[in-house]
Amino acid sequence: MKEIIIGFLTSFFVVLVTTPSLIKVAKLKQLVDVPGEDRKLHNRRVPTIGGIIIFASILFAFSLWLPTNPAISYETLLEQSLDLKYLSASLIILFFIGVKDDIIGVSPMKKLLALTLVGFILVIMGDFRITNFDGLLGLYEVPYWASILLSFFVYIVIVNAFNLIDGVDGLAASQGLIIAIFFAVWFYLLGNQTLVLLSAVLAGALLGFLFFNFSPAKIFMGDSGSMTIGVIVSLLAIWLISKDNSQMIYPFDQIRTPLVAMTLLAYPLTDTIRVFTLRALKGQSPLKADKNHIHHKMLLNGMNHKQIVLFISIYSLLMVAMLLLTNGLEPNLSLVLLLIFDFFLIFLLMKIKKKDAKNS
Repeated sequence: MKEIIIGFLTSFFVVLVTTPSLIKVAKLKQLVDVPGEDRKLHNRRVPTIGGIIIFASILFAFSLWLPTNPAISYETLLEQSLDLKYLSASLIILFFIGVKDDIIGVSPMKKLLALTLVGFILVIMGDFRITNFDGLLGLYEVPYWASILLSFFVYIVIVNAFNLIDGVDGLAASQGLIIAIFFAVWFYLLGNQTLVLLSAVLAGALLGFLFFNFSPAKIFMGDSGSMTIGVIVSLLAIWLISKDNSQMIYPFDQIRTPLVAMTLLAYPLTDTIRVFTLRALKGQSPLKADKNHIHHKMLLNGMNHKQIVLFISIYSLLMVAMLLLTNGLEPNLSLVLLLIFDFFLIFLLMKIKKKDAKNS
């Protein structure tokens, strides 16, 4: 437990101490987002390379404090740490693609190729796969070929989801923070120290980053940051679904793990599926940028960045509460109730109006 707390504090303070210098360098070198385009929601020149600090702090803190507790058997530690080299390789690839995109831009096709390469490394080489649906939709063991396709799809969707919701000051960072905290609690109860540490250092980095990214943002995380968060969260979600939770304390031992992952990721997944569906209905490419995101609708209703982050954070917490309330029900019934509650909350988010609030 000591390594977990210190790891969290390490990533937090690394971001807190080094980000001001990064902001200064970015402004001197003109590595900033220039306002003026139709989709820009700010009117200031803001540095876009915050992902450098997020990536570096996570990698540093995780590598430094990876558990080596002698009380844990070598076999247990090996099982918990297995194939982390593939995670490190994937993070490095996406980080450099993200940095290039933040500075000079990367075509959607090249970015898709990079995501495909990372998917191959993680799913095929690293064997990070969803292998069991735990009875959800009547499915248990997933065939190997279906497991590969499903895992690849989940990874691609989650990475893109965090990229897409990074449109309001502090939104992607706050969502990542909430998700990372719940992952840390889950894996702590499961007894997996390696995954607790990975979740904790991600949470620490994002908490530190929010000091500079909360409205009015002094720096943006950019693609390098959102893709770093996305790949870590996608693997934590796949790990969570794949791990047996029958030995956890009540009521967590009763919750179907796919429902846990879907609930924690409810907002980024809902927003992404909603936007992709709207684009498909219009005959547009799913990758075509627009202003149909939930946070765009909330801005049009007069809410400012801080209010949007607050309400969406409350939404995420309410979804977790609903998951606990439906615990013990037949899993498919629980899924239906969660979906209905999700649609209801999203409807409310897009209907709340603050006409007297100024967009920031």
